[in-house]
Amino acid sequence: MKILLSDHFTYKKLLKYALPSIIMLIVTSIYSVVDGFFVSNFVGKTPFAAINFIMPVLMIVGAVGFMMGTGGGRFFNDHCRCTSCFGGKGTLG
Repeated sequence: MKILLSDHFTYKKLLKYALPSIIMLIVTSIYSVVDGFFVSNFVGKTPFAAINFIMPVLMIVGAVGFMMGTGGGRFFNDHCRCTSCFGGKGTLG
């Protein structure tokens, strides 16, 4: 399904394309909270402080990676949907 700027905007289309990224970020955030919980309870205060110190850097790196992965997936899908890719079978669409 190709979305053009001239298409009528609906919330269903918005959710269709935004929901995978939203779910991915929620799962990543839950992972960070659970990791912090276990580190603080079982390892101690100093490693927990180290995690909290480095976490913003990891979130920035993760955000850039998610951005590249999402854009790369879209780029790959748009360019390999044609029948000239993968031996003329139109494998992806």
